[in-house]
Amino acid sequence: MANILIQGATILTMEGPDQEIKDGEIAIQGNRIAAVGPRGSIAADYRADRVINGSGMVALPGLINCHTHAAMTLLRSFADDMPLMKWLSEKIWPVEDKLQPEDIYWGTMLCCLEMIKSGTTTFADMYFQMDQAAAAVEKSGLRACLSRGMIGNMPNAEQALKDCVILIKEWNGGADGRIKVMLGPHAPYTCPPDYLRRVVEVARVNQVGIHIHVAETMDEVNQIKANYNQTPVEYLHHAGVFEAPVLAAHCVYLDEADIEMLARYKVGVAHCPESNMKLASGIAPITHLLEAGVNVGLGTDGAASNNDLDMLAEMQSAALLQKVATGDPTAMPAFTALSLATAGGARVLGLERETGLLKAGMKADLILINLQRPHYYPLHNLIANLVYASQSADVDTVIVDGEVLMEGRRVLTMDEDRVIWETQQRATQLFGRS
Repeated sequence: MANILIQGATILTMEGPDQEIKDGEIAIQGNRIAAVGPRGSIAADYRADRVINGSGMVALPGLINCHTHAAMTLLRSFADDMPLMKWLSEKIWPVEDKLQPEDIYWGTMLCCLEMIKSGTTTFADMYFQMDQAAAAVEKSGLRACLSRGMIGNMPNAEQALKDCVILIKEWNGGADGRIKVMLGPHAPYTCPPDYLRRVVEVARVNQVGIHIHVAETMDEVNQIKANYNQTPVEYLHHAGVFEAPVLAAHCVYLDEADIEMLARYKVGVAHCPESNMKLASGIAPITHLLEAGVNVGLGTDGAASNNDLDMLAEMQSAALLQKVATGDPTAMPAFTALSLATAGGARVLGLERETGLLKAGMKADLILINLQRPHYYPLHNLIANLVYASQSADVDTVIVDGEVLMEGRRVLTMDEDRVIWETQQRATQLFGRS
């Protein structure tokens, strides 16, 4: 593994809104950041195997996508403009029954390719056939938290839980430590209390976290209320789910008691504004969650309900949506949105000691964005430009775990043309299956 020195970039460490270093340099030693500072500040005994010219670029931590269904890239634009439950039951679930292991692999590869090209370095995924997803992550060079989705009221619920244990044994800590495994009970309305308690026990024994959809729609809230006289958050609490580290996706419909409970149990929330808007699920109370001290990150959800995996666009949507929802243009400042996509996401995934900031000792997960684009000028406010004006095509270089995955927009860890060809072939075959 080469030592890499990045020189000349403007550096956003994400340790605070004023932590900006102009004409800076970043020393990478192995898979970690050795030093960050102004040009010329790196220790004299540091030896770089290669130097990357960052002039005209901004360096920042890699973006963190806290909620995806990676292989659903195969279903992009297949079923649009429908409410969630109809979308799932009439379109998505019937097609997913036909997916083969190779479909999962290539769909995840396409997801990884899209994420690399738009600056994401870490993602949290929930799907099935997750050994295939893990193999794709290993090949791509990305960092990921993978969970096998489980629907507790389906006939395969027991096998799904066994699959999770196998995934933990085979892949937790895999890909040189880049893969972390979680358990993925789908949602309160698809997982009965007894099943959730068993999931919690498996999580406890194996010391892993739980990734689950929570309070995504009003239909879900009404169903849990009718069946258990509880909110979805109360339901999970009574089932003991919060005894484990929890990543809760969506969290659109919460009352004050729910928010207080999420804060008390240090539940991480994955906010997916574009998917929630597209499915008309609602607007999550993110400003209230942040005020209560809840850890919040951003997610795109799957490409079937977004329809892209662009975290730069997601943070813009997050900022704008909170402003219009609250009627307050100060509700989510630009730095807050950028923080949710980086340091906030790391906290949500329990990776805050590894990634999300640019400082010595952290894993070398970072991106370079090319500022030599008309939409960044004039350069009044760099952070505002990144949040409100950036485009995925501006991402020039992506480094994960000290390895260069993309440089000059060229992806180095996979054959882009083959990935696109394979996924098109898979999709054509998938929709031709009886």
